[in-house]
Amino acid sequence: MLAMAVMLSGCGGSDEGTISTGGSTPAPAPTASTGCSLRERQDWAAAQIREWYLFPDTLPATLSTASYTTVDDYIDALTATARAQRKDRFFTYLTSIKEENAYYNAGSSAGFGIRFALDQSGQRLFSAESFEGAPGLAAGIDRGTEILAIGTTSATLRTVSAIVAAEGTAGLTTALGPDTAGTARVMQINDAAGTRTVTVTKTDFSLLPVSSRYGAKIIQDGGQSVGYINLRTFIKTAEPALKTAFADFRAKGVTKVIIDLRYNGGGLIETAEYLGDLLGAARSTSEVFDYVTFRTEKASNNTTRFFAPQPESIAPTRIAFIGTGGTASASELVINAFTPYLHTNAGLIGTNTYGKPVGQIALDREACDDRLRVVALATQNAARSGDYYDGLATKVEASCQASDDIGYQLGDPLESSTRQALNFLAGRSCTPITGAANARSLRTADTRRDLLMSDRPGTAQREVPGLF
Repeated sequence: MLAMAVMLSGCGGSDEGTISTGGSTPAPAPTASTGCSLRERQDWAAAQIREWYLFPDTLPATLSTASYTTVDDYIDALTATARAQRKDRFFTYLTSIKEENAYYNAGSSAGFGIRFALDQSGQRLFSAESFEGAPGLAAGIDRGTEILAIGTTSATLRTVSAIVAAEGTAGLTTALGPDTAGTARVMQINDAAGTRTVTVTKTDFSLLPVSSRYGAKIIQDGGQSVGYINLRTFIKTAEPALKTAFADFRAKGVTKVIIDLRYNGGGLIETAEYLGDLLGAARSTSEVFDYVTFRTEKASNNTTRFFAPQPESIAPTRIAFIGTGGTASASELVINAFTPYLHTNAGLIGTNTYGKPVGQIALDREACDDRLRVVALATQNAARSGDYYDGLATKVEASCQASDDIGYQLGDPLESSTRQALNFLAGRSCTPITGAANARSLRTADTRRDLLMSDRPGTAQREVPGLF
């Protein structure tokens, strides 16, 4: 059976609603003779891409499978032209149905629960964020902790700089080991408590999309109550926490908010629209949140989403969106949606965003546990603006440059981006973000800090850039 699910994210994601694309007969067992040989999987992927791809004119007329030893490499070759044009930067890819469903339904993944980032030199590795209920935080690794060395035992520790010098940043991914429960690594770390060696073992954990420590709160600034939300990823389990936070904001009369999306790689359009509704008490049900459009021959799938204010919704007079090069897709959708309504009262704080105004559908081949994510749709705001392949810095009407200061916890008023967001909300002057500040792929160096990414990231890392 083929199922199509609309999604929007930096490198992956899904809307849980499905639209049948044909066939109701259960798929046979996954054997080469019944549809799961390399050639059969490649042919199937090519057929789906040719039917649904948003940029059909960029596809090669023919492409032999003979030169490609994996389905992934064949997909990369099919979409190479669109990638060269920056329209599809590794957004069309093959993943596991089981792995993706586990992530979107409950945030489940296996790892240390640490988001790693390299400094500008590319030689120093830090924790940009650590997640509750995961082994990294339990071992004392939190935001700002530097990882000095990595090994499988104390005797095999290698310094981060030595690994990068010998193998590049890909060597760090290898050194951190596979994302399977039970993988253990010894790390020499340094933070305010000093230098020490810890052993951390990857486990299965459920990522909280809104941190229980700092994800939602009210900041007092100059006599003003400012609502702060740090949303890590757009998945269904974020909605209860967002609902609770906005109910508190509403009860306390909050009209100025910071939406911190600095590392949010995207996720469910449905959850992005829900966040928009919570910010949309001043919007009517006849006002457009977003337009979703497919290529001409698939236009019957086009949708228009109107605001649907909730009982917990607030009517912000000013919104500060914190963003970086790790802010992508569903995150950008929310920021873009408010520009036509709030104009200069909706500001981008930090650096330029990733630049992904397109989304994927999910096409499943259940017998092989194959889910093909195909770029098939584009999004626009109420003003029909959606051409931000180079990020939102030149599309928003207000912005303020700020650094990502890992010397302070996320949401701390002393942290640079949070401080600048508070300044923006208070009407203080700032330096605008330039379009070139950080509009490159997550696979390349961020001008401030590069989130560490695997060459072939899994679902969780696509949605939570830097996650290991």
